Amino acid sequence: MISTVLVANRGEIACRIFRTCRAQGIRTVAVHSDADATALHTRLADAAVRLPGSASTDTYLRGDLIVKAALAAGADAVHPGYGFLSENAAFARAVTDAGLTWIGPPPEAIEAMASKTRAKKLMGAEPLHEVTEADLPVLVKAAAGGGGRGMRIVRRLADLDAELAAARAEAASAFGDGEVFVEPYVEHGRHVEVQLLADTHGTVWTLGTRDCSLQRRHQKVIEEAPAPGLTDTLTRELYERSVRAARAVDYTGAGTVEFLVAPDGTAHFLEMNTRLQVEHPVTEAVFGVDLVALQLRVAEGHPLGPTPPDPHGHAVEARLYAEDPAAGWAPQTGRLHRLAVPDGIRLDTGYTDGDDIGVHYDPMLAKLVAHAPTRAEAVRRLAGALERAAVHGPVTNRDLLLRSLRHEEFTSARVDTGFYDRHLPALTTPAPDPLAPLAAALADAAGRSRFGGAWRNVPSGPQVKRYALPGGEETEVRYHHTRTGPRADGVHVVHTAPGLVVLETDGVRRRYEVASYGDEIHVGTTRLTALPRFPDPAPQHAPGSLLAPMPGTVVRVAEGLTEGARVAAGQPLLWLEAMKMEHRITAPATGTLTSLHAVTGQQVTVGSLLAVVTGSQGREEPRAVRGARNRAPSHDEGAAT
Repeated sequence: MISTVLVANRGEIACRIFRTCRAQGIRTVAVHSDADATALHTRLADAAVRLPGSASTDTYLRGDLIVKAALAAGADAVHPGYGFLSENAAFARAVTDAGLTWIGPPPEAIEAMASKTRAKKLMGAEPLHEVTEADLPVLVKAAAGGGGRGMRIVRRLADLDAELAAARAEAASAFGDGEVFVEPYVEHGRHVEVQLLADTHGTVWTLGTRDCSLQRRHQKVIEEAPAPGLTDTLTRELYERSVRAARAVDYTGAGTVEFLVAPDGTAHFLEMNTRLQVEHPVTEAVFGVDLVALQLRVAEGHPLGPTPPDPHGHAVEARLYAEDPAAGWAPQTGRLHRLAVPDGIRLDTGYTDGDDIGVHYDPMLAKLVAHAPTRAEAVRRLAGALERAAVHGPVTNRDLLLRSLRHEEFTSARVDTGFYDRHLPALTTPAPDPLAPLAAALADAAGRSRFGGAWRNVPSGPQVKRYALPGGEETEVRYHHTRTGPRADGVHVVHTAPGLVVLETDGVRRRYEVASYGDEIHVGTTRLTALPRFPDPAPQHAPGSLLAPMPGTVVRVAEGLTEGARVAAGQPLLWLEAMKMEHRITAPATGTLTSLHAVTGQQVTVGSLLAVVTGSQGREEPRAVRGARNRAPSHDEGAAT
């Protein structure tokens, strides 16, 4: 029997595994980097072991240090979670060689499926060895790992060599393996997967299908179970092929077989993930199981029942990220002041109120999961929960998730992997509540009135407050203090308090909950930034300046790039990595690179000057490059697929 489990991971998945272990009476051990010294998963575990450093390569990817940590803490089993070393056969062997129980499939099974090229050959699918115009578009993919790292869509043959080189570099950095391959890219395909669970006694369960088609940069955003609209024939085919893959490698434990279903119903094998998936909660909700508990039972040698439980209802999961979808999915950092969701919604997270979101790891804050008897009810429940959730802190993708769930293509189950390519501009157009700035101003005034504020008995000018809206647009609010309370044109002010404002327009009253954290103000789902009444008119940087959109590391500068060089609009100048995403910084206009401040390996902060490009007309404005094209996908701790 397993008595103590070390989780070789961090964040949300470590916390989720600890929850099941506690319920089973199993002691827990965390490992943590220096950046995670006070992280939630570190605080939740019964014991914690430091991995010196902050970069993944120095900490969570150091299998030797993790095995030593398990032995030092008295663990007798290791659970890898997802990403990092979860699909590393050498790590699995090191765990078992140390006399510890590995909560996962045999190293040989991991090895057989870890390389997507070998897995495809095993399943009778060969990658493209030579690419011609007739093959386009194609997909460049890393042979190891997941999370969309090392993945590129190529639509022009002239771009292939550059994208292959970029994918190799990214894959080597993320997984220690630079092998990549090329396969046909299926336009308008659906990403469908089958959840497997196998024991050591020859039983293989298929626990339904999932649809994970809503993706950004090849990384999943919204997942659901079961996959809607599949024919019985196609579902049986997916089950049979998945079981065949598992039996071919003597698989045990939890795993997922992934397919891309073309519009004509043809299912193309993608890969087998030899670990727990990020989206496993939707399967748990539908089948009423705890997959981590079942992983523990299998690792202890217990048999599964002859057949899995019957499914019930529908479940939908949304991944909440600290990122700005309107700015090239740029990750965001800062203090998470509050995270709370309505009752009845499952919240899996690695953060609590007051935690800091740093630059070293994936920007996923939480997963929200809704389960209901029907798909329509589950979707409505999740959308309503997102709308009512308190998410106070950096910019997130909450509005994108909400609009996606309510989009006609999604509600009618007609989505494919190109959903965001088609709809991102409409889904990210800012639409703040027009009364939110007034509510923020009145709540601020109510708070100040407790400390000596008062109304005047003589006419006076209006009170003025300025705010930055989502998207950067600025607005100005004007109201008057009167004997009977605040007054604003066209709005009846019913109630004001520091945390609650009630406004009435056209006979309709609306409540606005207001939370202020310095200049950062949250009014319902609208995030505002208070601005000084008289902004400094002096420019901060020279025209044409490229500013860092976030803290991060300059991972490389374009080969041969020097000051004085001519550059073309859109030309890549340098690559900035933050929160496991690599951002390609491009020239904003055709002109001359008059200054280059970035050097490889340099740590930069928000607003750091990276370079200056003076255009042909010499009139470029300084730019924060948060809207730069972000070609490189997010790591998501390696678990997007």
